[in-house]
Amino acid sequence: MTEWKAMIPSAAEARARASRRFGFAFGYRFFLLLFLGLGWLAPAFVNSRFIYAMLLWDALLVLAWATDLFALPRADQLRFRRLWSSPLAFSVPSEAAIVVDNDSNSTLYLYLWDALPWSLRQTPPQLRITVRAHASAEKSYSIAPTKRGASTAGTIYLRYEGAFRLAQRWASAELTQALTVYPNLHQAKQHAVYLVRSRQIMMEKRFSRIRGSGKSFESLREYREGDDINDICWTATARRGKLVTRLYELEKSQSVWLVLDTGRLMRTRVGNASKLDHAVNAALTLGQVALLTGDRVGLIAYGRTIQQRLPAQRGSMHLRQLVETLALVQEQESEADHLRAASQLMLIQKRRSLVVWISELAETSMTPEVIEAASKLLPRHLVVFALIGQPDLHRLASRRPENAAEMYEVSAAQEIVHRREMLLSRLRERGALAVEVEFTELTSLLVNSYLDIKQKYRL
Repeated sequence: MTEWKAMIPSAAEARARASRRFGFAFGYRFFLLLFLGLGWLAPAFVNSRFIYAMLLWDALLVLAWATDLFALPRADQLRFRRLWSSPLAFSVPSEAAIVVDNDSNSTLYLYLWDALPWSLRQTPPQLRITVRAHASAEKSYSIAPTKRGASTAGTIYLRYEGAFRLAQRWASAELTQALTVYPNLHQAKQHAVYLVRSRQIMMEKRFSRIRGSGKSFESLREYREGDDINDICWTATARRGKLVTRLYELEKSQSVWLVLDTGRLMRTRVGNASKLDHAVNAALTLGQVALLTGDRVGLIAYGRTIQQRLPAQRGSMHLRQLVETLALVQEQESEADHLRAASQLMLIQKRRSLVVWISELAETSMTPEVIEAASKLLPRHLVVFALIGQPDLHRLASRRPENAAEMYEVSAAQEIVHRREMLLSRLRERGALAVEVEFTELTSLLVNSYLDIKQKYRL
């Protein structure tokens, strides 16, 4: 994942410029001293000449405010930078920092508002920064992206005061920059490391070697319980006087296609994210593991049309492209055209490959189109068809009804669950690996299924 450091947004830098309207204001100390000046009203009830003392106090205060205002440096003597600590990833807390360089001869007190979109932070960060003359200061704030894809960080708005803090100037700094919120990189990394280690994937010179049951002979070792008896090397066994097993290297450069449904049914929220968000995170982890093993990985994300398409390739640069493409996968309001996606895949992938299809079933009396589409691929490809389960539906189906109304609800839920299982069974009968799984187990199931397929040489 070291190459992901290149995904950290570049720093944005700009000098401040004075606000065109209402470029100045009163500081809080001005109002405090103005309020203290009202103290002359009490003796004014005894002697009216104290009114003149209050007016003189106010005049001196306004003069002091004007002097403080003209003493404030120009806005262009302030330079701002917005720095990012890590790549922006969906639902992953991160930090950004605002750095202020003060080229003036005065110590300044700044109040900042950074115009970030709601997808990065629900409320714009408000910062207070004190920066000395000819020095720099930095202040950080937290962000937690809630939406993948393109985003834009906007302008910084500020007001600043001098040492006396009677007057303020208003200004802004154009730090507008285009940003990309990627899938959950940290989750993908943690899952990949855990699953790869648990399956004993050994890293060697930038690629992984997995001992499985492919065609390529690797080495010999002593027989262990659980080894396939067909892998015993009888000539070596005769020479050594004990059972010896052949080890094979898994086939590489095979194609793995990730097919993601982005239609309206994938907008359903499960946990703290939509089904499509969970599918994207699982696809990223599986793609990373497949690339580590030396396979080629392609992507098709579709709605009514093909939304994103990435040809099947391999290598670390392709992983970067996969991450960037998955970041742009967005939910759509319309029903997805599953047959178009299947036809597109069959057109661009002639040889047998592994197709991992993550979708959802429409509630219809007819056979859902996605089942027919996946069935079209089975004569040529090995299909892993995954549905993300709805926890509340299964809880309702397993509940014991206490009255007639609940009985109808439970019956309807049980009918839906049964029908979904029947449709998945139909795919299994035709040779697909069709499952319905909770979103928390989706990633592990897909990666383990992929590794099992590789080890059993099913491609």
